[in-house]
Amino acid sequence: MRSLWQKRQSVVFTWIVSYSVVLFVPWIISLVIYSQSSDALRSEITRANDSLLKQARYTIDTQIDLMKRLNMEITWNIKLQNLMYTTKSQGDAQFTAYQLTRDLLTYQTSYASIDEFYVMWEKEAAVLRAGNVRDLETAFATIHDTGAMTYDQWIDTIRHSESNQFLLLPRMDSASPQTAIAYLTHLPKDLNGRETGTVVVMADVSRFQKAIESISGFSGAQVLILNRENEVLLSNLPATVDQARLVQRLADGDGMMQDGDYELFSIPSSVSDLKYALVIPSRIYWEKAEYVRKFAYASIAISLLGAGVLTWFFVRRNYSPIQELVQAVSDKSANAERTYGNELSFIQRAISQERDEKESMALQLQIHQHALRSNMLNRLMKGRMDSPIPYEEAFRSFGMKLLSNRFAVILLVVENADPLSSGLPGIDGQGRTKLTQFIITNVVEELAGRRQHAGYVAEIDDMIVCLVNFADTEPARFQEDLYAIATEAQLFLLRFRTDLTISIGGVHESFSGIAEAYREAVDAMEYKMILGKREIITYDDIRIDPADNLQFGYYYPLQLEQQIINWIKAGEFDQASRSMDEIMRRNFNKPVGSLTLARCLIFNLVGTMVKAINEIGGGESSVLGGNPLWMDKIIACDTIQEMQRELFALLKEVCAFAEAKRDKNVSEERAASLRQLAARVIRHIEEEYGDASLGVNSIGEKFNLKGSYLSKLFKNETGEGLPDYINKFRIERAKGMIRDRQCSIGEIARLVGYNEAATFIRVFKKYEGVTPGKFKEMIGAECILEPTRGSIG
Repeated sequence: MRSLWQKRQSVVFTWIVSYSVVLFVPWIISLVIYSQSSDALRSEITRANDSLLKQARYTIDTQIDLMKRLNMEITWNIKLQNLMYTTKSQGDAQFTAYQLTRDLLTYQTSYASIDEFYVMWEKEAAVLRAGNVRDLETAFATIHDTGAMTYDQWIDTIRHSESNQFLLLPRMDSASPQTAIAYLTHLPKDLNGRETGTVVVMADVSRFQKAIESISGFSGAQVLILNRENEVLLSNLPATVDQARLVQRLADGDGMMQDGDYELFSIPSSVSDLKYALVIPSRIYWEKAEYVRKFAYASIAISLLGAGVLTWFFVRRNYSPIQELVQAVSDKSANAERTYGNELSFIQRAISQERDEKESMALQLQIHQHALRSNMLNRLMKGRMDSPIPYEEAFRSFGMKLLSNRFAVILLVVENADPLSSGLPGIDGQGRTKLTQFIITNVVEELAGRRQHAGYVAEIDDMIVCLVNFADTEPARFQEDLYAIATEAQLFLLRFRTDLTISIGGVHESFSGIAEAYREAVDAMEYKMILGKREIITYDDIRIDPADNLQFGYYYPLQLEQQIINWIKAGEFDQASRSMDEIMRRNFNKPVGSLTLARCLIFNLVGTMVKAINEIGGGESSVLGGNPLWMDKIIACDTIQEMQRELFALLKEVCAFAEAKRDKNVSEERAASLRQLAARVIRHIEEEYGDASLGVNSIGEKFNLKGSYLSKLFKNETGEGLPDYINKFRIERAKGMIRDRQCSIGEIARLVGYNEAATFIRVFKKYEGVTPGKFKEMIGAECILEPTRGSIG
């Protein structure tokens, strides 16, 4: 053991521990067999005891059911109901009681297994039995006086026990005193709330003993019968058993339980609230399983002994090859074991290190080879032919096959790499770029190979470049193959939601022509600005032939620019945008022109909006001031389409600003005009108030407006309708005339524009609350009081 502990890090110790663990397998199997056998025996014993208990329950429930049925028949007897719940004379009641006893004789004959039953009649303090009526004391002496219970205890038990309850009562018998199981049912109270009576049905305990004895004789078990209060009605437990503890355990639930040295089984009655329990000593219960337990222990001991001998033999036999292998790997095996743990761990780490070093070297070599290959392609694209070694040899060293001396260049630009990385969380920007380049490299090179050509991809100036080396086939199909490769690459990348813009250069011969092909592809890619993204642009499409006699310049006359400025100042976005769209359509929907002129046209259109804003006024504080980077956003666009969208967005804001400013100016002018109109109307009323024809219509004709419309404008400005203002002004003038007391009421009415005095009086009262005459009297009273106040003072 000391030697093993010293070698606890050795594989020997590990094997011994492992084999020792194997020793537990037969031990566990034996335990499982023992457990399963014990469970099977226990299940069989439990099922047998359960069958016995159910058989006893069937026998006892049959007797209990007879007791309950007799109790119910007596309770619902019509004579008993009449006796208990109808008001009769004493003579009639006695006769009814006599008739009831005759019925009880019939029940006695029908229920021969019922030993005793009677009805306690509370009103008369009597007991009704089969064939006779006795007072309570006589009935007690005849039925229950065995010495086990007093008369008072009997009365208290009968009257205060719960209804439909099973309990034990003593019973007098001709042979010897008996103990009976009684079933009590209290009759409902009468209309005055008084007790009426109790029905008692009894069966001797001896009738239940046979079922109990059959179980005890078969399995050595004891039986308990409990009522719903968990009181023992019948038991054959020995006096040495703590019956109260077992009853308390049985009260916790039904089924199988264990309590100390006893196994408990209980089931409820199927016809009543009784519970039947079976108590079996554990030694009897497990007696049949003892043999299985001993056999299991013996098998475990034999298994452990045999497995221990075999473990030691195989450990010694298998360790020798491991020692030889460790010595072959390391000259100092003891130090290796101490450093690396056991021998197998040392061997594994030694092999892993060798493999990791080999893989690291291969990876570094692959990375360097890829970098060197990209550098070589970069030099070829840039036209640097001063390579230290011939390019033919360089191609062979990198595993790049040369199929012919004809080359072309395909340039690919990724427009949106974010959708590709959104499905792969955790990838940063550099990882996304590498993943995109890896996919495009494999796709493009495979597509070129499908058409018998060779494709070699590299990254140059943040663009993905594919050098295509054509096979010796028909040169007329080279451009078609290049376009097909570009088209299929675009469609395939769409599966990854990645958009490509692709440009294709011309076909050139020899290595020196690769630089020209690359330059043509770059020139074609620049025309993405005019043709848009996600397009395939070939150099032949954008090449300008001097013989084409193209017109240099763009269409944007001065009169059209002024017209657009006027539309912008008027806030007419639809008209202005339609004109700008027409200008772009006329300039860009024609053979490809100069990129410089295209940019100039865009900036000229932007300048048009700047001119319009300056003519409107307030542009720096509202539109241009709110968009400080608007020019940078337009310049940063890659294509004409993107510039056009940004330009139209700015145009929409400028037109909205112009429209708002115009509406504000119109509102101010309208307000000033309304104020002037109201002042003129007021002056006209002050001058012509005495004219009886002065009214809304006449004033409207004066100012060339409809009367109702003029009144609405006047009310919007002054807050008062035109008719009310005329009437109030006339009344004020009339009040001044009444104070002067120069004219009569009729004359004043004509002077202020009323042809009839009645109309004047009605209008005066409407606005002043009094008639003109009353107002005149009030003025006169004030004049009389003024001298009096002066004299008093």
